Amino acid sequence: MTSKPHRARPDLKDYGISTREEGLLDWAWADERLARSRNYWICSTRPDGRPHAAPVWGVWLDSALYFGTSPSSVKGRNLKANPAVSVHLESGDEAVMLEGRAVEVTHCAELEKMADVYGAKYPGFRPALTPSELFFKVRPETAFAWNEPDFPTSATRWRFDVK
Repeated sequence: MTSKPHRARPDLKDYGISTREEGLLDWAWADERLARSRNYWICSTRPDGRPHAAPVWGVWLDSALYFGTSPSSVKGRNLKANPAVSVHLESGDEAVMLEGRAVEVTHCAELEKMADVYGAKYPGFRPALTPSELFFKVRPETAFAWNEPDFPTSATRWRFDVK
């Protein structure tokens, strides 16, 4: 379960980030963008340490990002070996980035709920809940966001107490 995040400024001293609380984004701002995003960039690490980034469809549900992949895909293999992950939305103007751990989803009721939300979000597509698909959820441990027109004052970091 994720508790309410602790909001502060990111440690970006060389970018002119404000030190005042005025302008910090509310988590609701990031939450809304996570929910409406069509594509999410999943960044994982290969066994030799090289990074790997790939876009996926996903759903923001119960304060976590759910997405699927083939078990034989690079991201699938990477996340099974090392669950550390970062996630970025497509926009650099309304930037939202998450850091956390990708946890495999295996509980049938949770998978069905996720698939229903996928079907509503992406008309005509409902993921096949078969062994040929691997599903993960990412609960943020840390998140960063900013609104580009207000960048120096809107840059915000949230830290989550992940239980």
